[in-house]
Amino acid sequence: MIYKNDLLVIGGGAAGFFGALAAAKHNTSLKIVLLEKSTHLLSKVKISGGSRCNVTHDLTDKKAFSEKYPRGSKHVFRLLHQLSVEDTIDWFMQRGVELKAELDGRMFPVTDRSQTIIDCLMNEAKSYGIEIRVSETVLEILKETDGFHVKTSAGQILTKNILIATGGHPRTEGFNWLKEMGFNIEQPVPSLFTFNLPDHPLKNLMGVAQEVRLSVDGAKLRETGPMLITHWGFSGPAVLRASAWGARELAALNYNFTVRINWMPELNPEDIREWLQKQRVSSGKKLVVSRIFDSLTQRLWEALCSRAGINNEVKWAELPAKNFNRLIETITADGYQVRGKTTFKEEFVTCGGVSLNDIDSQTCEAKKIPGLFFAGEVLDVDGITGGFNFQHAWSSGFVAGKAIAKRS
Repeated sequence: MIYKNDLLVIGGGAAGFFGALAAAKHNTSLKIVLLEKSTHLLSKVKISGGSRCNVTHDLTDKKAFSEKYPRGSKHVFRLLHQLSVEDTIDWFMQRGVELKAELDGRMFPVTDRSQTIIDCLMNEAKSYGIEIRVSETVLEILKETDGFHVKTSAGQILTKNILIATGGHPRTEGFNWLKEMGFNIEQPVPSLFTFNLPDHPLKNLMGVAQEVRLSVDGAKLRETGPMLITHWGFSGPAVLRASAWGARELAALNYNFTVRINWMPELNPEDIREWLQKQRVSSGKKLVVSRIFDSLTQRLWEALCSRAGINNEVKWAELPAKNFNRLIETITADGYQVRGKTTFKEEFVTCGGVSLNDIDSQTCEAKKIPGLFFAGEVLDVDGITGGFNFQHAWSSGFVAGKAIAKRS
């Protein structure tokens, strides 16, 4: 059979584009076609980071970087040896796109525009003569002796290699076509989401950010970091990391659970008890609601006192033991009922997908089907927020493209 194409890339996102570009760079004679089923290319790149595109993270230690992935850390560690964070930064720099690091390590183009990244990728694809088709869906993939016969909504494609970079899916049914090809699918569940607390008592504190330690009743889940109080519940890095690491546990709880907040994680409960006891002795005539901890705002302290049943007129010398103990518990293990979740900034991330047991991490090639490769979120790999998911897209796409170029 005569194959008119060397590579068919299925999926017009970050991983698909980077895979196509890597293949083209390492073998300029390749005939490459990229298909996107929707009308929009690089749609996730467009909205990422508030439309600024969080390209990667400036954490350059490969082991430490790979530990930011609740699922797939070993796989990512191997990929980073072929395309590291430094390599990614350099790749964009060589094409006129300078990246900057913010205080939390997230890296963005200096233009603060995701369109800068999109234009870079599109221009690079054009320079290599990669054929891009939109609004074309793959209907069936048939394995031939030394290639593939692909049926699409627009016709048929004969190709030597295929790179599948279709992204994640919220339901297992979205992976049925891959399951029918013999791949094992890890059940997809949401990751990187915020906690919904309907009519929660801190709603009037929306916009307040606080360093906390949170835990979830009935789950082995602990996270420390900034938490943001919103009108619908809790968000911020601590919550997002908890939702990533606890994605499967929280799904099993049907997103209905009690989250406990330690509002002063820098102190242990006994230190807090001792400090509060000193207030009763040395500041007996002062109101309890008068702020005593620098790390808590006045509004938050008043809210915690209220949750402990302490009104605005109670003085330290008058504070009953019952309310004193409740205040300590409120500071260190304040419980809130979570009922549901909300997608973080329109960025939908799932854990689950094609099992890594089916993939060679050195090439991203399917072990059972030579010539078939995977990259990006279609795999059971997901990172915490901060540019880690995009780095996996760049690295896995690069590794797959490079391997395809060598076998073509």
